[in-house]
Parts: sequence; structure tokens; C-alpha cells
Amino acid sequence: MTKSSLGPESQNNSIKQTVVAWLLSGLFGVLTGAFLFIGYSLEKFDSIKLDGNMPMIMFFIMVILTIDTRYVWRSYEMSLDGRKLFGFIDLNAVPKPMEGKGFFKRTFISLIILNLPVLLAEFPGFFVYDAQDELNEVLTRSFTTHHPLMHVLLLGGTIALVHKLTGSWNIAIFTYIVIQMLVITLIMTYVLDYLRKRGIGKNSVIAWTIYYGVFPTIVMYTLCSSKDGLFSAFLLLMTVLLTELVRDTDGFMADKKKQLLLFAATVLMPLMRHNGFYAYLVFIPFALIYFRKKISGKLVGLLIIPVVLYLIVSTALSAALTSGRKDNQEMLTVPIMQMARVYAYNGDEMTGEEKAILTAYIPEKNLVKYTPRVSDLVKVGFNNALYEQDKKNFWKLWTTLFKKHPMTYVNAWFLTSYGYWYPPADINVYKGNTVYTFTYDESSYFGYEVELPGERISLIPPIDKLYRYISIGSFHKDAPVLAYLFSPGLLALIYLFVFLYRLHRRNYSGIIPFLPMILTWLTVLLGPTYLVRYVVILWLAFPLLMITGDRRFD
Repeated sequence: MTKSSLGPESQNNSIKQTVVAWLLSGLFGVLTGAFLFIGYSLEKFDSIKLDGNMPMIMFFIMVILTIDTRYVWRSYEMSLDGRKLFGFIDLNAVPKPMEGKGFFKRTFISLIILNLPVLLAEFPGFFVYDAQDELNEVLTRSFTTHHPLMHVLLLGGTIALVHKLTGSWNIAIFTYIVIQMLVITLIMTYVLDYLRKRGIGKNSVIAWTIYYGVFPTIVMYTLCSSKDGLFSAFLLLMTVLLTELVRDTDGFMADKKKQLLLFAATVLMPLMRHNGFYAYLVFIPFALIYFRKKISGKLVGLLIIPVVLYLIVSTALSAALTSGRKDNQEMLTVPIMQMARVYAYNGDEMTGEEKAILTAYIPEKNLVKYTPRVSDLVKVGFNNALYEQDKKNFWKLWTTLFKKHPMTYVNAWFLTSYGYWYPPADINVYKGNTVYTFTYDESSYFGYEVELPGERISLIPPIDKLYRYISIGSFHKDAPVLAYLFSPGLLALIYLFVFLYRLHRRNYSGIIPFLPMILTWLTVLLGPTYLVRYVVILWLAFPLLMITGDRRFD
């Protein structure tokens, strides 16, 4: 049927869809073009400098990206109507199904086997990223809210108990890493089983199994003691369960096991990282709006009760284990870094009173350690007691300095976050920092080491050498194209591309389950630096992104 043969209403709808498609592809083009040019400037100059012909070049790049995006979207839509995508990809081909008998057990064991060589190569596992601090909290019974208490107890309690039984710190650390690996691989297996049930085909299931079990970024955090591995795994479990809830709401609400799993994932996820709680809180109104036609007391309870349970558990742990002192610097990373940058770059323009107020909250010995891409050395000295007594003066000073130096504030914020949206970003924020077993030089992609009291004893040195090369070596310089697969910025753009397309098609069911993940990603933009550890979920949820929205499997 030609466009001219359509009725007036159909023609209007077609025109409206086309306009929306151009607007959203334009949004992708504008955002991506801005990310690329702003990121380039930050990487090269440590500030935003769009001088000379750069604004014009950026404009043309935005236009080209907009046109290309619209072309890809349109080609994809045409391929669903019988044509091959780009002339050779058949999206309507029916994949060969995989038999379900024994699938879960086989896949779970396969993932463990795939992880085992790396675990032996990195024995006792990657014990890094605040691992020693969390263990010491348990050993000394000196708890704070700086790290999630549930993870502190899980990690520190397990290691302390096994050490008491065996006398070996390495065996204790290894035990904890194995327990974590089992939990994470179990969740991955659930996702793969869900994909199989959706009918993605034998070859795809095998490919995604290898992806989960072999891709270095995923394996690093499967075998790393940091809270990010478990946090991302529980967020992944929540995402796949929300996908099931959206796809078959009635069936999900009749399945108590799946509801219990969603409860568990929704409570445990924020107990591993605090920002997950805020992301989920913002998600709830969107979910209630989406389910408004199927809303029920049971569904509302499914979404809201985990919030209550989380608050009860976290409050109880805090009351029982800590003195109640708050560590505000994690929440205030952005304003702390903004004022520290003003002090570092525009200090001669500050009044004596402004400096006095600032140094009362952030000691001068910390302010002079300002580095653009990581806030650790500045925020560590933050005066929490003074902030609790007098928040007004802190924010009054922040506002005053913002009015005088708005671009300094923008630069300060973007420099701690642009690695999340600029694909070529060099993730080397700790360059020059000396840790327990090495000094960061070429890269800070992954922490890699074993903190005390553990000690690395590699049983497969070649694999250990490979992971060291990827983590802190020159891999990203030696293989820049391949390194894009390890880039959080590139993955972020892929997710943006897909979600804007689904928004154009009004495929809200392909967006809603990912909202907690999207919102979590937004919270890390306000964090202390850009590191892969905070956005591992981008890799974990990638198989789900690829399958949801594909009408062959709906």
C-alpha cells in the first residue's frame, strides 16, 4: 500500500512517526557529537576548549550522525518486513532451538570451568578496591557507613572465619572469591536460561555463555572481592526479572518463586552499593505509570515492599554496628571537586573569607592535592562534623563560587565522569599512585592486585600476565581498536542508540526493565571518578539488550 492510498489519519500518524524518528535520531546525533568533542577536549586539555573550527566540525559530525542513525533505524524496520538488513543480515531467520533438559546445570558448570583458569592464574583472586579496609572493619570491630555494611560483613566475616579455621589468609580470600563466583555465575546462568526460553537459538546461547565466561572485564569482577561484582549481578538479576514481569505480568504475578527472586534482588542490590537504592526509588514511579492498566495491590507491594525491607536492614545494621557518624563526602564528591578546582585554578580570585570557609570544610593540605580525574585525595579530609553542624555555609559558598566560575564547575564535574560517555577515554585516573604491589603507570582499567594480608601466587603465569597487561598495562595503546570493546563510553552510546530507537517505536517494554540500570549509570556521573568497576552492569546486561525488543522472540 502506497502512502497516497492511506487514509488521512494513517498519513498523519505516518508523518508524526517520521518526525519523532528524526527528532530522536537527531538527539542521538547531537548527544554523541557533543560527547565526542567535549570528551576529546577534556582528554587533551583538561578543560572544555572548543576553539577555532571545532564548533563547526562538531555541528557537521552531529548532522552526519543524525542521518546515519535514521538510516540504520529505517533499514532495520524494513528488514523486519522481509528485506535483509544492509542486504545480507536476515533478521527473520528462525534460529535452531537448544534443548532445555539439563541446560541450567550444564551452563552453570560450564561458566565455572571457564572462570577456573583465571582464578588459578590469579590465586587467591583479585583482593582489591577497599578490600583491606572492609576486612579490617570486621577484624577491629570498627564499622563505618563508608562501605555498605552488608558487604563488609559478608566479605570480612567470611575471610575472618576461614582464616581462623585454616590459619591462611590466602585460603580465606580464595574461599570468599569462590562463594562470590558461584553467586554471580548462578545469576548469569539464570539469564542465559531465560534467553534460551525466549528462543534465541543454540549458537547464540553458546556465544553468550562464552561471553559471560571469558570476556576479561566480566571475569575480572566475577573474581574480584569488590562490592561491584555482587552489586552488578543483583542488578542484572533484577533487570531480567523485570523483563519477565513486563513481558508476562499475569504469569509473573502467579509465580511465587519469581516474585521471591525479585524481592531478594531488589533488597540485596542496594545493600551492596548505596546508589542502587536511589536509582530504584526513582524507578518506582515510572514502573507504576507503566503498569497502571494492570495495577493491583500485589503488584504495588512487589515494587515497594523491598524499599521498606532495605531501610529496615540498613538502619538496623547501622544502629548495631556504627556510632551513627555520617560520611557525607561520597554524596558531595561533585561540589567538593568543583570548589577544589576553583581553589587550584582561581584561588587568587577568592577572598580571604571564602578561603577560610572552604578550608574549614576541606583542609588546605587536601585542597593542594587536587587532581582533575579523581577526588580521593581531596574528599578524604572532608570535615563531616562541621558539615553536619553547618550545611548552610557550605552551600552558600558553593553557590557564590559557582556564580563567579561556572565553567570551572562544569570542567570539574565532567573531568570525573567523561570516561563513562567518551569511548576513547584513557582510563588511567590513578596514574602515579603507588599501591601495595605496583605503581599505576600505563592504565588504571582494573585494580588487579592482591591487597594485604593476601599474596598472589599465580598457578598459570601466562594468564596472569595477560590480565596484568589488560588491567594496568599498555593494552589500550597497543590495540586501540580492540580496546573499544573494553570501553564503558562505547557501551553507553550503544545503549543510548538502542533505547532511543525503542522510544521512537514506543517499545516501552524494552526500556522499563533497564531503567534501574540506566538510573544507576546516571548516579555514577556524580561519583568520585570514572572507573569500569562502577558500570560493570553495561557488560552484564548486554545480552539482554540484544534480545529484548526483537520481535522474533516475543
